[in-house]
Amino acid sequence: MAQAAVLRAQNRANQKGSDPRVATCRGKLQNKRSRLNQEINKELRLRAGAENLFKATTNRKLRETVALELSFVNSNLQLLKEQLAELNSSVELYQNESAEPATPMIPLGLKETKEIDFREPFKDFILEHYSEDGGRYENAISEFMDIRQAMRTPLRDKSGVALLFQYYSQLYFVERRFFPPDRSLGIYFEWYDSLTGVPSCQRTVAFEKACVLFNIGALYTQLGARQDRQTARGLDQAVDSFLRAAGTFTYICDNFTNAPSMDLGPHMLQMLVQLMLAQARECLFEKLELQSRDPCDEDQIDDTRDIDVSLDLAQESAQVADVYGLVHDLISASAVKDYVPFSWVALARLKREYYTSLAHFHCANGLLARPLAHLDERTKEALQFMHGEPDVRTQLDIRVPADDGERKLLGRAHLRAALLCVEESQRQQRMCRELRDKLALQAVLRRTHDRAMDAYAVHEDEEEFRELLDPPRILASTKFQLSLTSPDFSQFRVEDPFRSLGPVAIFSARHHWTAPRQVTLQRADDEGFGFSVRGDAPVIVAAVDNGSLADFGGMKEGDFIVSIGDKDVKWAAHEQVVKLIKEAGDSLTLKLVTPMDRNYLKASNKNSNKGSVSAGSSSGEPSPACSVAGSTTKKLTWNPFRKQRERDSGFEASNVILR
Repeated sequence: MAQAAVLRAQNRANQKGSDPRVATCRGKLQNKRSRLNQEINKELRLRAGAENLFKATTNRKLRETVALELSFVNSNLQLLKEQLAELNSSVELYQNESAEPATPMIPLGLKETKEIDFREPFKDFILEHYSEDGGRYENAISEFMDIRQAMRTPLRDKSGVALLFQYYSQLYFVERRFFPPDRSLGIYFEWYDSLTGVPSCQRTVAFEKACVLFNIGALYTQLGARQDRQTARGLDQAVDSFLRAAGTFTYICDNFTNAPSMDLGPHMLQMLVQLMLAQARECLFEKLELQSRDPCDEDQIDDTRDIDVSLDLAQESAQVADVYGLVHDLISASAVKDYVPFSWVALARLKREYYTSLAHFHCANGLLARPLAHLDERTKEALQFMHGEPDVRTQLDIRVPADDGERKLLGRAHLRAALLCVEESQRQQRMCRELRDKLALQAVLRRTHDRAMDAYAVHEDEEEFRELLDPPRILASTKFQLSLTSPDFSQFRVEDPFRSLGPVAIFSARHHWTAPRQVTLQRADDEGFGFSVRGDAPVIVAAVDNGSLADFGGMKEGDFIVSIGDKDVKWAAHEQVVKLIKEAGDSLTLKLVTPMDRNYLKASNKNSNKGSVSAGSSSGEPSPACSVAGSTTKKLTWNPFRKQRERDSGFEASNVILR
């Protein structure tokens, strides 16, 4: 009980942490996205109605009017979607506000949903299915609705993630309690696409779970983008956040299929996974570059890094360029390209060129900083490996320099390639309207270009630079493997708000049982009640002796004991139930339910009490069968759908008092 109280206190603390949406720039952005989603939904309904009218009418003038209205609606929809795409391109609002510029990351906005009133459907289902008063669970239903309302606007920190996980874990209990597979409660979960704003609606809790998981992944992307990437600790946290986001999107892709929303489609999720892995790889490279930098020289134009370190950075940078190339291929696919902002496509292409430039730059620095005599065999092997096999597109056929002349020529060729690639990335930034306004990105590209130009000027030789050819391509390689972090649901434990209904494995919407019936057994002298029990939570009637009080009272093998007297025992252990039966004395009142789904109960031998504790007598030992004097013992037949009076013995089978 103390542990449950602690869990409830933590849950209430998380619920109070919801974001009012107007306190921060990120909150205002999410608020604008919410309004646009509602306007898009309105225009979609208008378009659907106009299209139906256009198909139904035969009046030429009316058709012309409807066609004109349709053109206006489609135009408005296009404008609204462009505004939403522009909001999704506003990545600078999610970045860390550092004085040092850094390449922007791509975070995701949260999916929006509508508020749902669960009170009446849940209370009606409790009365109908569980045969209990739904009013007793008013507080539990309100608590569930409160947490759903709070999770719509989580804070951008660990408490926001915990809130979303808490709601997701509560959905496990709610789905099993209130959503039977063969019928609908009339509850619809409506969510807006995070990229297009198009609403999707389904009755299944699986759709609700997938959308909540998407928001968990989206929140991780925002946490990763906000980290201070000028420190090793901030870069570690950014890598962890992006890997958790990738693991969450992978979990959605593996466990939720046929989602109606575009952002939950397999092609989109695969692209998002690769995008998060690319951003994690980028942060890892930035950490390696930070750790290898000379603290006395911030710009480090005349790079003093060890050549082996420079070659490692070159290959790591080429690895980042390769993964962004994969992202660009996935994001350019027809199933994805039309649904994502163009700035995402442009930024993936830009980063591919940018990190290719850094790969050539670090390789050039390593070659030009040391004479050939300082290159050991291990370094030469690294050069041969990183340059790979000769490429038909490569004009300079030098993989390992034979003398200092070839070393300088190869280094200057890599410097020239670095300049060409960074200039291409600058051109791509100018070509994209959204990226053109990203001042931090512009500053990073300018700084990289200036650094390459300064190195170019230091090693300039007019005669040789006119004859420079393309250097060999740098093969991508990494010494660090990134592994996805799947969602850890066990870390965020919650309490079942509807625990009073009984163990969820038995008392769920999937299983069926009869309405509760009360049985009162009154015994005389030392005779036993004539039944035995087994199991825990709930305790099950294991056997009923023929002709006993329990038999005449209507108890059946396999019945669940849900209460003894006024005490609810659905969660009681076997020993507790036996103790309550012994303490009842000569008068025992039980409330029983008979399961209709007997396939999930273990079969037991009615004529044997092995492996069970008997409740046949006050001592706990089985008692012989007894019969009513002057009458013939007769097996009662019981219909779970209606009460049936046993004429021969003269009592009602649903409520029996034997004296």
